[in-house]
Amino acid sequence: MERWLSVVKGRTSISLSIYGEAEGYPLMVVQSERCEPKRPSVYLSAGIHGDEPAAVEGLIRWAEASLGKLDAWNWMIFPCLNPWGLERNIRCDAEGRDLNRFYDSRKVPQIIAQRALMEGCRFDAAVTLHEDYDSRGFYLYEVAAKRPYWGESLCEELTSVMNADPRRKIDGHSARNGLIRRRITPDLMKGHPEAFLLHFHYAERTFTLETPSEESLDQRVRVQKRFLASMVKKLKLGMVS
Repeated sequence: MERWLSVVKGRTSISLSIYGEAEGYPLMVVQSERCEPKRPSVYLSAGIHGDEPAAVEGLIRWAEASLGKLDAWNWMIFPCLNPWGLERNIRCDAEGRDLNRFYDSRKVPQIIAQRALMEGCRFDAAVTLHEDYDSRGFYLYEVAAKRPYWGESLCEELTSVMNADPRRKIDGHSARNGLIRRRITPDLMKGHPEAFLLHFHYAERTFTLETPSEESLDQRVRVQKRFLASMVKKLKLGMVS
C-alpha cells in the first residue's frame, strides 16, 4: 500500500481508495478521479490467486516506472484482489474459495464491491495478471473480440525476455507460440473467471497473462512488466490510428 500511495502521491487525476476488506485486509483500487471519454480506458488486476506473487510485483513495478507518464488516461487498477492469500502463498481465500470462479455469483462480498465500482465503465483493454506452476514459459489468453487481434504481436515482444510455452495444448486449449485465443460463451464453464465478466460486460479486448511459477521471481516480474508496457504501446498506436 505504501508503494501504491507513492505512485499516486501529488497527482490530481488518479487516487487510491479502499473499497472493501477481506479477513481484515484492505482491498485497494487505484483509479482515475474523472473519466474522459476521448482518452484510453484500461483495467488492470493482479493477485486474485495468492500463490502468484510475480503478478502483484510486476504490476506495481510497472506502475512505479510508467503510470505517472499516463495519468491522463482512464484507469481502474486492482493491485491485489486476494491479500490474505498472497501473504500466505495460498491460491484461495480464507474461506477456501478460488475467487476467480465467482464472477457470475453474488455470494462473495468483495467481488460484489468490486463489480459495483465497475458499473457503467467501458475499457479499451483489460488485463488480468496470473502465474502457472505447470507452465513451461509464458502464455497468453486473448478473448476473441475486437479486431485486429493483438495476441501474436504481444507474445512476440515478450520472447525477448522469456520463451513462450511450447505446448500445443495448454489446460485443454489449443495454443500456438504461447497464445490461446478463445471464443467464450456464458455456459462455457461453471463459475466465471474475472476475464469472462470483463469480456461480457466491460472490455473491448481482454487478456490474461500467465508466467511460469518455477522461473525466478525477478524473471517472471520482468515478463509481467514488459507485457503491460507492450499492451500500452499497442493501445497508444490504436488510438492514434
